[in-house]
Amino acid sequence: MTPTPQAPVRAAGAVLWKIVDGKVRVLVVHRTQHKDVSLPKGKVDPGETLPHTAVREIAEETGFSVVLGAPLGTVEYRLPGGRPKTVHYWSAEVDPGAAERHTYEANGEIRALEWLPLAKAEKKLTYEHDVDVLDRFAEQVEAGRARTFPLVVLRHGKAMPPEQWDGPDATRPLLHRGLEQSASVAGGVAAYGPEVLVTSVAARCVATIAPTAAATGLPVKEVRSISQDAYRADGERVRAQVAKRLDRRRGTVLCSHGPVIPQIIEAAAEYGGAHLTPELRRSAALSTGDFTVLHFSRDTERPWLVAVESHRPAVD
Repeated sequence: MTPTPQAPVRAAGAVLWKIVDGKVRVLVVHRTQHKDVSLPKGKVDPGETLPHTAVREIAEETGFSVVLGAPLGTVEYRLPGGRPKTVHYWSAEVDPGAAERHTYEANGEIRALEWLPLAKAEKKLTYEHDVDVLDRFAEQVEAGRARTFPLVVLRHGKAMPPEQWDGPDATRPLLHRGLEQSASVAGGVAAYGPEVLVTSVAARCVATIAPTAAATGLPVKEVRSISQDAYRADGERVRAQVAKRLDRRRGTVLCSHGPVIPQIIEAAAEYGGAHLTPELRRSAALSTGDFTVLHFSRDTERPWLVAVESHRPAVD
């Protein structure tokens, strides 16, 4: 009898970095039980999205509360016993002053933290797959695109079907499923440190962004330009709203609708100097409760689109 393949262990972490005297330093962790040197990471807890896992595990392992930057891809390997493991990584900048004031006590999981220049960190890391992640980060640094800000595009959760609703379309409420989806993604959206929350005026969008507002403590701005009722094929209103948000270089969440989201993604890609690639088209095809994060360079003269990623609610 052929054994059933084991589901991969899913984990998330980050390359924590800071600038000291104009030079990049990255954080490595000395693990107690494994007696190795690696990048901070940890396994996904039930109900978590991967970005939520990354910030939680980093806080638990290092004591740093971080905001995720651009994704650095994944690594895959097998654990002792043969079970596959996939780890998703991001970059995460730490304020040098906060790092200097930070105190850490060894525990049963992490023996010590160490800030190192990139080249020294690569030599000290135990595993080649961690070096690969650090190489990807080094490429962002060399391109001047390590420091980014996000545009998060969130599709509303599952709503009452139109044929079952007597009132105007904009008043359709979320179903219980939609409420669960909205709560599930809030921690993941908050992991990117948004500064501005913007939503369509539709009730289903307002309700979807509410858990994110609670998680971040931010007010919500309701606008008609990204609502389904205001949809126009030319996308002119959407482009104006996207440009307004990106011009300010502040992390922003836009909660909108299925027909409008492709226009948001297209406008953001155009603004960021990117072609509408198959990956970007896929990132616009969001199911209810899904979100896409577009990362733009902060320090370049023009905010270039650096990376794109998409996530689903962690509910069945």
